[in-house]
Amino acid sequence: MILSCFHSIGVSIIEGDAREIIMELELQWDGNPNIVLDVKTIVGVGLPVQVKNIGFTGVFRIIFKPLVDEFPCFGAVCYSLREKKNLDFTLKVVGGDVSAIPGISDTLEATIRDAIEDSITWPVRKIIPILPGDYSYLELKPVGILEVKLIQAKELSNKDIIGKSDPFAKLFVRPLRDRMKSSKTISNSTNPIWNEHFGFVVEDESTQHLTIRIYDDEGIQAAELIGCAQVALKDLEPGKVKDVWLKLVKDLEIQRDQKNRGQVHLELLYCPYGTESAFMNPDDPDFRLTMLEKVLNHGSDGIDKTDPIKSRKDPIVRGVLSMTVISAEDLPSTDLMGKSDPFVEIILKKSEQKNRTRVLNDTLNPIWNQTFDFVIEDGLHELLILEVWDHDTFGKNKLGKCIMTLTRIILEGEVMDSFPLDGAESGRLNLHLKWTPQPIMRD
Repeated sequence: MILSCFHSIGVSIIEGDAREIIMELELQWDGNPNIVLDVKTIVGVGLPVQVKNIGFTGVFRIIFKPLVDEFPCFGAVCYSLREKKNLDFTLKVVGGDVSAIPGISDTLEATIRDAIEDSITWPVRKIIPILPGDYSYLELKPVGILEVKLIQAKELSNKDIIGKSDPFAKLFVRPLRDRMKSSKTISNSTNPIWNEHFGFVVEDESTQHLTIRIYDDEGIQAAELIGCAQVALKDLEPGKVKDVWLKLVKDLEIQRDQKNRGQVHLELLYCPYGTESAFMNPDDPDFRLTMLEKVLNHGSDGIDKTDPIKSRKDPIVRGVLSMTVISAEDLPSTDLMGKSDPFVEIILKKSEQKNRTRVLNDTLNPIWNQTFDFVIEDGLHELLILEVWDHDTFGKNKLGKCIMTLTRIILEGEVMDSFPLDGAESGRLNLHLKWTPQPIMRD
């Protein structure tokens, strides 16, 4: 016997084009259905788990499309969960207690929530034909690619009693197992630098989000969540790189979090299909920084248009980076006279190239005007780290640092800007950066 209560809280009409009617209904459902999951354990033993006492509140979107002249005046109905406001349920092992098995309750609950969210949450939609016809154009289709660079995180809350956390990240636009990306684990660090690049298929940039979760790797035990963050794709300007620092929270539904869980640094680029990519080597018209141009050609050159992310190859961008370290402003003082003896160390992480400016004595506003040239073999995946140090007779003290990718420089060709020093109470670094692309060497 299934007991349930279902009722509508509110109805609204959404403006669409002239060929459709869009309604959104806020619905509440409470019930006690008889749902039993057959969970397979690692050792192959089946574990019957019952899902009980389900309570759900959300906003459903219903689309009547296309509008036609014959009754009932529309050809098909599409429905989707536009917004999940609340989902509660309890789990119970048939003949036992699920909480008695370490880690299984949390894992099952997270898996069920993700499965429910992705199976029906917008832009996923279910199509019910009403009149005969081809309604395949209403089905979910990719509209673009989101390029994500996971650069670094800072001030992560430490989950370990001894030592520091071993953080790694999971990123997704849709919480499907085969579409979720995981970073490498950085051992014993609360300020990890990943410098990893991921791509995601986008189906609806107006409503979808990029979600990132940072975990502490606990080895054979379940990883512990440090914090999470989210970016709305509608806030990205197509074809423009956006550099963001996101504050980590415990729960995206609540957002307000008094505890400092740290921040994560991302670089984002959304490229819709059907638009020209801004990334192109002028010396090679067939070369693109990403595989987006080939994707736009509907699967040419072996690209699988149903999943262009999986079938693409990482491109190589070669060029010369000319960097002038102009000056710094308002550096923190380190000696008794209220001055410092600053210099800058320049590090290219992937290619392991290094250089440094001269030391300037007794100043908090040094002017170097020194230029350095670096041959870059893989600009897309390179990471530029500039560390400002105070020279001391017995060593050196770090004043702060700047970390950046080369994406903006490659896109714009030349950048002159002022960059804040991370890890310092004050200070900015003034730089002039120029990118000169080099032709691709072919066999």
